[in-house]
Amino acid sequence: IGNIPKDIRRKPSQKAYTLLGYLPTDNLKEITNQSKRRRVAANIFHISLREILAPTKIPASEGEVMASGDGLCRRNHPILAAYACDYLDQVVVTGALYGDCPICDTPHNHLGDPDYPAELRNLEHIRDILAIADEVPRMYLQACKEARIKPIYQPFWSDLPGADIFLSITPDTLHQLYQGILKHLVSWIKSAYPHAEIDARCQRLPPNHHIRFFVKGITPLTKLTGQEHADIARILLGLIVDLPLPNHLSPVCLIRSVRALLDFIYLAQYPIHNTATLDAMEEAMNCFDDNKSIFVDLHIRDTWNLPKLHIVARHYRLLIERFGATDNFNTQFFERLHIEVAKDAADATNWKDEFPQMTLWLERNEKIARHGNYIQWRQAGCPPLADINPLPPPLPPLKMTKRPSLLAVPITQLEQEYHAADFRGALCRFIVQHNNPTASNLAILQEARDFVLPFTRLPVYHRARFWRADFPHYQNSLDSYDVIHVRPKRKNYRGDILPPRFDTVLVNIGNGEIVGTNGYRVAQVKVIFSLPRAAIPLIFNADRRSPLYLAYVEWFTPFRDPDEVHGLYRVSHAVREGKRLTAVIPLVNIHRSVHLIPQFGPRLNREWTAGNVLEKCTKFYVNCFTDRHTYGTLF
Repeated sequence: IGNIPKDIRRKPSQKAYTLLGYLPTDNLKEITNQSKRRRVAANIFHISLREILAPTKIPASEGEVMASGDGLCRRNHPILAAYACDYLDQVVVTGALYGDCPICDTPHNHLGDPDYPAELRNLEHIRDILAIADEVPRMYLQACKEARIKPIYQPFWSDLPGADIFLSITPDTLHQLYQGILKHLVSWIKSAYPHAEIDARCQRLPPNHHIRFFVKGITPLTKLTGQEHADIARILLGLIVDLPLPNHLSPVCLIRSVRALLDFIYLAQYPIHNTATLDAMEEAMNCFDDNKSIFVDLHIRDTWNLPKLHIVARHYRLLIERFGATDNFNTQFFERLHIEVAKDAADATNWKDEFPQMTLWLERNEKIARHGNYIQWRQAGCPPLADINPLPPPLPPLKMTKRPSLLAVPITQLEQEYHAADFRGALCRFIVQHNNPTASNLAILQEARDFVLPFTRLPVYHRARFWRADFPHYQNSLDSYDVIHVRPKRKNYRGDILPPRFDTVLVNIGNGEIVGTNGYRVAQVKVIFSLPRAAIPLIFNADRRSPLYLAYVEWFTPFRDPDEVHGLYRVSHAVREGKRLTAVIPLVNIHRSVHLIPQFGPRLNREWTAGNVLEKCTKFYVNCFTDRHTYGTLF
């Protein structure tokens, strides 16, 4: 009934959804004619939903008083307003022909034409056609054919008060964006470029917390899930930026097409929309329309009559304006519910007349859960209703382990094994500058040369976890924390030598804002450490509070304008007099991790590996698709 916040509704563990019934899934093998079998299956589906929704007809028209979660009683009209499902179910629900749009009356052969008028389906006209099913069957069949709908007998939505099934179809991130647009895009890229070159580049990407490492590349993968397509979307543009096309064709249009579709996918998943974000979505799709001819030139596509692409391109703005952000209706939530209320319930039966057992099992579990909640409420002292089922509190911006990974590492070992050659000098410069924030650079250098550290060993941490609350509405339960790894070369339990890993990060150099790259700079973290407590009073002034955790970093060049074709920022190692620029900074100045994509060039350097590419490569692209928070706040 739409009165539950989406932060609760989109979490299956919060139990915001209620099962109303099981729909029959019999394959009807006794009906040998396939077209007749499909018609019977569709009619059974609509009859079942008609029975389930029959109790809502009178309350939908006359209203019914319901108690809300705050204890107040309000008059509600339970109208079928949204139906979230994938394209196959949309066709069955609306009665549209397979291959047509379930929302508008655009015929299949014009779905890829951006200039064709996409007029919404006329519900009243279709209801008039459905009304003559019992009167003149032949005329009914002909009218259905002309209206391009299936001759379904009394669809469940035909007499529901206030319902327009064609305007109830919701956006679907899982099936339309990832299993639809991105799935097509990946297949087109596989057809355009050599598989071996794509996989070789994929295997040489540096690690990052948000990046999945595909051991054999992405081209051998089949039957991909939505999460796997989301992982591919994070690296897809970086894999093809420098790759030449066959026959000396210019890759500019292809790169712009890929960037446009990725922009649309990420923009469509914003948790909050305004006119600017919706306009940006349309601009991204217009950019794709202007450049998609490259796939025709490569003989990859002949037409663009793809229903999912049509729905995304022509109707997403209307659907978002009508229903809100796309995270309200992601079918990924319902996939999880299918496990809990169908598969788990079926496994609890003896598979003999299982449906009564399943419903009884669900009822008992719901009663146990309600009673458990009641007990917890009583044990908590019967708090007011407003405090029941609260959302978790905001996470701390920095979370470290209680104990360091290594308690006392010699500074000489840091300089050698952690590749922190200028560790002593950088730490001395930080201490001097921290005590004298107004001193000039020359004065800091002169004083740092004479500064003597009162310790030779330091506690070192190999991992740090971040949570940035500067964009609190842009949470993603799959990657809420951002983690950076900093560890030297080591052996695993098998005795194999694992390469060192020093992640790259985005550092706030003093004036970084919530959105944009101004005030930020890319760096590679070599050491995360803290200072001995006994040494702090000896090196810091009493009026200056010392940071709890510090990081030794190597700088990259500042941000400049992004590339005109693919829109990625270019950075390289910051070098002065043949040495990389280094510094010691407070760990809290690190905004988040950032993924760098090497500039592979037309020919890949086969000596590069995922473990050494950050050292051997000199030029990089800053990946803006590592996660939705990065894209939404920085790029």
